[in-house]
Amino acid sequence: MKGPLFYSKILLFGEYGIIKDSKGLSIPYNFYNGALKMDDNSSEEAKQSNISLQNFTDYLSKIDTSLVVFDIQTLQKDVKSGMYFDSSIPQGYGVGSSGALVAAIYDKYAQDKITVLENLTREKLLTLKAIFGEMESFFHGKSSGLDPLNSYLSLPILINSQENIEATGIPTQSNNGQGAVFLLDSGIIGETAPMVSIFMENMKQEGFRKMLKNQFIKHTDACVDDFLKGDIKSLFNNTKQLSKVVLNHFKPMIPSQFHDLWKNGIDTNDYYLKLCGSGGGGYILGFTQDIDKAQNALKDYKLEVVYNF
Repeated sequence: MKGPLFYSKILLFGEYGIIKDSKGLSIPYNFYNGALKMDDNSSEEAKQSNISLQNFTDYLSKIDTSLVVFDIQTLQKDVKSGMYFDSSIPQGYGVGSSGALVAAIYDKYAQDKITVLENLTREKLLTLKAIFGEMESFFHGKSSGLDPLNSYLSLPILINSQENIEATGIPTQSNNGQGAVFLLDSGIIGETAPMVSIFMENMKQEGFRKMLKNQFIKHTDACVDDFLKGDIKSLFNNTKQLSKVVLNHFKPMIPSQFHDLWKNGIDTNDYYLKLCGSGGGGYILGFTQDIDKAQNALKDYKLEVVYNF
């Protein structure tokens, strides 16, 4: 048995902000993917994945059946037979490793599932998001459900607010453009839960809440609008502002050895960095108007281009 492939995702804009109703834009990233498999693989990874699936199955057997019903017996039988999730998606890197697994399990074992082929009304998208949020909270504590939604649909998703999401189109990439969105590998595995805890703790302070609304969310919303309209000049102005706000107010989410690199991008305008997912390690997202300049400035790091302007 080998299930269909589910892809990783990149939340271009909206990390942390979407918890407080900022806009967000999430795109599938086909470079990494995963699939459920049943074969004679005796590798350590396959064994670990199978153990994790056993625990996940126990969790799903207790999930609210008014939300979603799974064929738990078949799932338990398959897990007992050694099923595992064969994935190239790095864990703790902010590109949706648990999201792809959640999407794969829903696709194979959910009863009366909402399929990608039907007319995806806003209600259906919100239902899927709620189901996926409940499923993925097994891995992270609290989950928005967006990562699995993106992986399941394999479409860009525009988040207007928590109750208003839609599948969207994004401007076609330019094959010979110098501008790029890229991933920078921090070389550190990030943990989502501790980062979200820091954020929630900060949210108790009035000053932080004000900054979030008046600066972080304002620039995030503008970035989403600019990106979808293809207004590159405005996009880079807003991304620069966003990068500054994150450096000033989200320092714990940026590994300390990247603080100077982050500031250097803002000072030189060679590139602007922002969080990819919850931060704390994993990938850092970069935006540049000149990829050659950015690669030169960041020559000690591994960059992966994910979108060209």
